Amino acid sequence: MSSIIDFQTDPSKYRHWKVEYDGEIANLFMDVDETAGLFPGYELKLNSYDLGVDIELADVVQRMRFEHPEVKVVVMRSAKDKVFCAGANIRMLGGASHAHKVNFCKFTNETRNTFEAAEADSGQNYIAAVKGACAGGGYELALACNHIMLTNDSTSSVALPEVPLLAVLPGTGGLTRVTDKRKVRRDLADVFCSVEEGVKGQRAVDWRLVDEVFANSKFDASVQERAQAFAASSTKVTSEQGVELSPLSRSFAEDGSVTYSTVEVALDRAEGRATITINGPEEDAPASMQALIEQGAQAYMLRLARELDDAILHLRLNERELGLVVFRTQGDAEKLIAHEALLTDNADHWLANEILKYWKRVLKRVDMTSRSLVALVEHGSCFAGVLAELLWSVDRSYMMLEEFEGDNRPLAAVTLTNSNFSTFPMGNDLTRLQTRFLGAPEAVETAQGRVGEPLEADAAEALGLITYAFDDIDWEDEVRLFMEERASFSPDAMTGMEANLRFAGPETMETRIFGRLTAWQNWIFQRPNAVGEEGALQRYGTGVRGEYNMERV
Repeated sequence: MSSIIDFQTDPSKYRHWKVEYDGEIANLFMDVDETAGLFPGYELKLNSYDLGVDIELADVVQRMRFEHPEVKVVVMRSAKDKVFCAGANIRMLGGASHAHKVNFCKFTNETRNTFEAAEADSGQNYIAAVKGACAGGGYELALACNHIMLTNDSTSSVALPEVPLLAVLPGTGGLTRVTDKRKVRRDLADVFCSVEEGVKGQRAVDWRLVDEVFANSKFDASVQERAQAFAASSTKVTSEQGVELSPLSRSFAEDGSVTYSTVEVALDRAEGRATITINGPEEDAPASMQALIEQGAQAYMLRLARELDDAILHLRLNERELGLVVFRTQGDAEKLIAHEALLTDNADHWLANEILKYWKRVLKRVDMTSRSLVALVEHGSCFAGVLAELLWSVDRSYMMLEEFEGDNRPLAAVTLTNSNFSTFPMGNDLTRLQTRFLGAPEAVETAQGRVGEPLEADAAEALGLITYAFDDIDWEDEVRLFMEERASFSPDAMTGMEANLRFAGPETMETRIFGRLTAWQNWIFQRPNAVGEEGALQRYGTGVRGEYNMERV
């Protein structure tokens, strides 16, 4: 398994990022190693990035939350002269498969959403201190920060040159954040996204592309002053004792199956299927938050979130032909609920808050995974609280009804907790139950009246919490027929259908990024105008512009 893309890293392995911690302020330097691309065939010049650079950034952002809860302000900088970041590496994009490009963009979007939400979720404010050229994905890094500061000199500018240069889009949220977050006037945004050279100085402030501009001689002092001011005004309750994110327990079998301490991923390549089994806690919940801190990364709820997150990412990038993901759980639902209750009862504690917010992100990762998803609620399962959210993340669910011959496990049940009604919103800012019952909001209220009650198949089906309930006679055939049918459909049609059905309700900046911008980029990445032999991505850097089929569709 040496060729897999591994999403696990730690500071001792970083090649592209450096962090200096100074009490409440962390300085995060982008210093990309040109020679350390994830794949051979390109150099990461001018702080350009590939998936490997972003895997490190995601790790940095995660460790800021858990290992450094004292940090209130993160200043994102470049360690290189005259360039902040040149964006996604063009040679990498030109040579990568279509699937890799799309998955790369999705992961970078998720990473930027994570540090963009850090202020609201964790009280950590991100400042982009832009010196030098800040182009394409580089500006998208800055756009996801809460505040952008630009130095006023001849080499410093912000730009989204993808359309004129590469015939693709600023696909990591750039177009959407310009209009929805920065609220740039549409005509000015049209100009900005159509010029290669970008915008400098005071005009960048006037057009709302950055928040402040300073003379080069005053820039560093002004950034420090702004960081200190943001830290002073922060209401975040800090802690000097963080939790180290130690390496995951993970092993690979010869067939590619993966085993973690709480999660098992079994692969059936012949059937195009991966089965994720989540094991409930064996130990009782910690007695207090201090006991949870002492458990650190081995605390069940944090350990499970990290392992499930890694499993989802591994399947996305490394097992692209497994089109169906099956979710199973096994374990004691009451113990699971007790572990969750410690967090929800202490949601104002920094660590409880971070674990709950991490679960919000993991569940969104499931929502955004372009596979057919199904949940099997079997006897002995523990679909309760946070794990019950998986029942409304999947495309459909099947539940065992009544006793099965020879099966002495406890009868299948679904148990709701208060967290199902507020704690884990989707990208549309609704809970999964609100999204599920968009046309019948009273069904959410009815379900809320059954919190804490183990709901067996008849009750769960009547409440609309599952799709089907089958007895011992029909279970095996019905589940088999569904899986065989799903495997026979076009993966392209499935991806399109599922993504459209999963996100009902209001549109947000997040759903616009994933549902609209990403969909267009996905299409454009397959068009010869961008990726054909004479397309702009292939000809970039040759001095010859791309040749375009001028038909509008």
